[in-house]
This record gives sequence, C-alpha cells and structure tokens, in this order.
Amino acid sequence: MTRPLRLVFPGAIYHVTSRGNARAAIYTDDADRTTFLALLTQVVHRYHWLCHAYCLMDNHYHLLIETPEGNVSQGMRQVNGLYTQDFNRRHGHVGHVFQGRYKAIVVERDSYLLVLCRYIVLNPVRAGMVQTAQEYRWSSYRATAGFDEGMTGLCTDWLLAQFGGELPKRSIGIADLWTRASRTRPRGWPCTGRSCLARLPLSRPCGPS
Repeated sequence: MTRPLRLVFPGAIYHVTSRGNARAAIYTDDADRTTFLALLTQVVHRYHWLCHAYCLMDNHYHLLIETPEGNVSQGMRQVNGLYTQDFNRRHGHVGHVFQGRYKAIVVERDSYLLVLCRYIVLNPVRAGMVQTAQEYRWSSYRATAGFDEGMTGLCTDWLLAQFGGELPKRSIGIADLWTRASRTRPRGWPCTGRSCLARLPLSRPCGPS
C-alpha cells in the first residue's frame, strides 16, 4: 500500500510530531535533548525554516514550523535521520529510534496557531511532569516568555506580536499569559523568513542554559 502524499507548499505551517519506536524513550538524558535541539537548529538554518514552538517529551516531540520554501520532507529527514545516528552511536544501539514516519499536520495561522502554541508548551503540565510550563526547560515557553534564550532557531516574532510586540513580563503566570492570548485576535503575520533568520546568529550557543 502506498502512503498518502504529504501536503507541501511554500509558506506551509506544520504541527510536526514523532514518537519513539514501540513508544520507547527518544531522550534518555539532557545530553540527548541538547543534541536534538542543536540538530534542529542546523536544519532550521539550512532549510530556512521558522520554528515558532517546540517541546521535547520523553518518548516524542512536538514542533511548530513554517517552511517558506516548501521543504518540510527534506528537513525532517535530516532531523530524525541525524538524531538516530547520534543516539545509536552514543548509546550503543542499532535499529530504529523513531516509530514510522513523522506526522505533519498543516495549520492555519490565523485561526489555530496561537492555540497550538499553547497546546505544545503545556504538554509537560498535562503529563504531570511539572506544575507550570515555566518549570520545564525543554520547551519553547521559557524563551518566548523571556526567561532564557532557548534554542538559536526559535522565532517568536508572531507570537509576541499577539501581546503588543513586547515580551510578557516575568511576573505573568502561564494561566494569565494564555488567557490574554485567547482574548486577542491575531493581527497579521509580521514574522517573515528574511526578518527572523537575519536575527539568528549561528555562533550563539544552542539549547537551554
């Protein structure tokens, strides 16, 4: 049976997920997570992606990426393929790390993007791993809210524009932050490939500090 064709076009935005083979862990420690974010950053730069949100769980990950050049398949082969090689080499494993093909669902930016950003960073809270998204180091929430830099390839322009273009104050909790977001209608799409990527220095360290 042939697998269904993936919807690909320039400017497409995807909610990408990938799970561990047999639901096994794909990250065993912080070194694995740091490696994955470093590889993701390389792909973001190489394929001119915009990464609006991410979250690394134990046995799967979530990405919210925009592909100005319509190249999600090429980039994801790099992300999962190179990470599998590194994971197996580091841990002395052979075979698959990920279960089947990654999933990529096309997202409408005006009606669903803000809701999906919220969903992605709240995964650790729903799983009972932390009490608030701020506590979790391996999602994009802390960088978006201004607590740390996060990975180099993260682009927060559009999301921050929904709060008036300024970083949310550190005193605002996750509940208040997303309550404000839900009452604000998205106002266009100021984050273009050229404007965001121009502000992503390749020399800046990747991964949470």
